[in-house]
Order: sequence, then structure tokens, then C-alpha cells
Amino acid sequence: MSGELTGLTALVTGGASGIGLATARMLAARGAAVACLDLNALDADGRPTVPEPLIGVYGDVADDTSVDAAVAEAAERLGGLDILVNNAGILGRGTVESGGLDEWKRVFDVNVFGMVRVARAALPYLRRSEHASVVNMCSLGATVGLPNAAVYCSSKGAVLALTTAMAADHLHEGIRVNCVTPAPVDTPWVRRLVDAAPDPQAAFAAVSGRQPNGRLVTPEEVATAICYLVGPAAGSTTGVSLPVDGGSRGVLLSMDPRLLPARSRL
Repeated sequence: MSGELTGLTALVTGGASGIGLATARMLAARGAAVACLDLNALDADGRPTVPEPLIGVYGDVADDTSVDAAVAEAAERLGGLDILVNNAGILGRGTVESGGLDEWKRVFDVNVFGMVRVARAALPYLRRSEHASVVNMCSLGATVGLPNAAVYCSSKGAVLALTTAMAADHLHEGIRVNCVTPAPVDTPWVRRLVDAAPDPQAAFAAVSGRQPNGRLVTPEEVATAICYLVGPAAGSTTGVSLPVDGGSRGVLLSMDPRLLPARSRL
């Protein structure tokens, strides 16, 4: 597995932290040359914030000009693009009643239109690749209703539909398009949300306990799924949504698993 992506190039949006950074590191460990497009990819002095051998490229997925320049820079420095991981995204809270339309526009501008901008800019390079692959970051919220998250769930539902539509549009060009749908992931982003709660420890326990397997997903588990989808073993896989959710979509525990026989426990 360590060299399965040798000779390939990859661009990861939101690659300076969390799932994006874990993915970039894993892609590089498997042989790919990787650039991380992120608002925080460079420090105040213009030095990369991502560790070597990763390449840091400043970019704002909510801005057309910034995206075009960042993708072009990444492709030039990498010598082309074989893999795009559309990971950059933001959270939005509120119901359809409590969330203002400005918030809806902000979330969709990053979570949906941001992927469209980056994909558009990357497609000319992907078309030149014999191993072209795109993975979009979706969410459990695309398929399961989450309270007080109508805007976020809606944006990720759009990502799910966008993924299958892109897969249909670009299959004849040899470009595979898939997505991953994680449950809550233990990232700095989630930790900041938990830390803002009145009782952070109780909030973290509640979020973790909501999962059938009793814990949050790790960034590395999501990265492993992404690396599979972009790798040669998934050469006939396109238009799919790969859950990384601890059983949230497919497992219903009717009782405390600690009460089950040991051989039956997850």
C-alpha cells in the first residue's frame, strides 16, 4: 500500500488541518505528490504551514479568482493533477425558520459552490490524466436528519447529488467521481464546537455516545476511505457514497451493547 500512488499528483482543499491534512499526509505516504489548498496554507510570511513534503497553496474556495489561481499554481508545481479531494467545508446551524438566508448563502457558497469552483478549475488537468479521480467530502447529514442543522444537511445533500451527477458527466472522460459520508469526526473543528458548550466534557460524551460504535470517527479513518477511492483498487468504482460512520446509517442498537454476550459485541 505504501507505494500504490507513486507517480500521481493530488490536490486537497482544506488540507491544512483536520481531515484534509490527514488525507494529504496519507496520500503522500502512499507515494503521491500532494498540494494543500487552504486559507491557512501559508503563514504571515508566506511560508507553508503544512509539513514537508506537502505543498501549501493559499486559496479561498468561495472566490472564483482565488480558486483559479490556486489550482493553476498547484498543477504547475505538481506537474499536473490526477487526484482532487474536495474537502473544504464549513458548519451551519439553525432550522429553516431560525437560520437567516445570508447564513444559507454562506454555507452553500463554501460547501457546494466551492466544490464546483475547484472542480471546474481542475477538470482541464484531470482530463490529461490516465488515473483521474475526484472525491467530494459529504456527510452523514446528507442522508440522516440532524437537529438544528437544516442548512448544513441541505448543503451536504447537494454534495451527494453533485457527486453522482459529476460521475455521470465525466465517466466517458475517464474521470471517476465519488464521495465519503462520515459521521462526526474528531477534528479541531468539532473540538472547538464542543469546547463552546456549557459543559464541554458532557457535550463530547454525548456526541460520542450517539454513535453506534461509541466514539467519533478519526480523521485517519476518513483518509483511508479517500485513499481507497482514488487508488487503483477502486478503478471500477464511481458515483458511490462510502460511509465512514461507525454504523450510524446501518446499525440500530436496541439495547446497551455491554449487556450482550462478548462474542456479539461490536
